[in-house]
Amino acid sequence: MSLLKSLIAGAAIALPMVLSVAPPVAAGSGRLLVELNKFEEIEGGGCRAFFLFRNQTDNSFAGFEMSLAILDTNGVIDRLLAIDAAPLPVARTTLKLFEIPETTCAGISEILLHEITSCQPQNADEMDCFPILDLNSKTTAALVK
Repeated sequence: MSLLKSLIAGAAIALPMVLSVAPPVAAGSGRLLVELNKFEEIEGGGCRAFFLFRNQTDNSFAGFEMSLAILDTNGVIDRLLAIDAAPLPVARTTLKLFEIPETTCAGISEILLHEITSCQPQNADEMDCFPILDLNSKTTAALVK
């Protein structure tokens, strides 16, 4: 019986130590959703992409730029596209339209978020947004990281 009490006492001491080394959750750790919502053919050629940015973080973003790889129906990279979505106000959904020239919407199988070239909260230093980013697509093309 004393061995059991000893193990329980040891576990009670070890548990708080394990919990104390876990990394703290950052204040304002909400999510930033980027949704490819709709495609629209552009008269004369090209595809217009409608993106929704749902900023559920505690930060407004003064800078938010992405590098996207556009993949054709064979899964081959057709082109890289740099887009600037800033500003992204806190607790707001923002609609941004971007044109993909010389490509039909039906010719796009996937859009790869290649890199976030800028993610700057207002009045703060640049940060890595990949950990807080969620991607979704309501089009026939997947939006992936």
